[in-house]
Amino acid sequence: MVDILHKNSSLRTAIAEATILVSSDDTIAAIENKKVPKGDVFEFSRAAGLLAIKKTADLIPDCHPLPIEKASILFRIEERHIIITVEVATIYKTGVEVEAMHGASLTALTIYDMLKPIDSHIEIQRIRLVEKKGGKKEYHDELQRELQIAVIVCSDSVHQGVKTDKSGLTIQEELKKNNLSHQHYEIIPDEKSEIKRVIQQLQEQQFDLVLFTGGTGLSPRDITPDVVNELIDRPVPGIMEAARQYGQQRTPYAMLSRGVAGYAGTLLILTLPGSSRGVKESMQALFPALKHVFKVATGMRHDS
Repeated sequence: MVDILHKNSSLRTAIAEATILVSSDDTIAAIENKKVPKGDVFEFSRAAGLLAIKKTADLIPDCHPLPIEKASILFRIEERHIIITVEVATIYKTGVEVEAMHGASLTALTIYDMLKPIDSHIEIQRIRLVEKKGGKKEYHDELQRELQIAVIVCSDSVHQGVKTDKSGLTIQEELKKNNLSHQHYEIIPDEKSEIKRVIQQLQEQQFDLVLFTGGTGLSPRDITPDVVNELIDRPVPGIMEAARQYGQQRTPYAMLSRGVAGYAGTLLILTLPGSSRGVKESMQALFPALKHVFKVATGMRHDS
């Protein structure tokens, strides 16, 4: 099965359709008048389709079991055609298009089975996906210009050469996955003056985004959020709340991160954890949805 551990849950919907052709108007009349010997065609086939939707992962090996929040099966008759429309919705990490098509296919097959004693020429003509929504593609904004992005590592040990930087490089890798690139990369010690200097420098150079990594924990030298809070004039608390929630689903230690986010002028500042795992999970939680910030905030810069 495909690994979906890194994905965020979101509202995902799918609509599938199946078309059946019967050979005579008498068959249509038998359906409408509920004269088919095997029973009420639409009610029986609807029940079968709903079971199929919920059992998809049991029968298709690579499908993930997922919660079905909504499932509906509708029928309409157009001359000698029976059109089945199946809609499925979930709030989960992966889509429901296979569930919708599976539901449509078994609904159609049930109708075929119920009608074959009275119509030997019935045909299942097609099963198709009509629409699907949700997931990363739904929230993948295309930006009109390249963002000016800086990656700043706050770490005494890395600055002194005692340790090598991993978290800053992880941020760069995750940016590339989201078709973003950084224009500035720097390692600084856990010093208030250095953090302020970097932010002031990036503001003067009209950077759009700075991603700090390190200094968000509880040790005496972890001061990054405290310094950044002094400079932020427009907090955006939901950003790091989303990162902590994502992390909390993977480790209980995520609750210890004190990361903050917000604007200092037109510069968006994010303070991410110092571990490579923590920073990777934070990036996965925030991107690509974070790109939307730069669409709604275009009025903040004259050159946007």
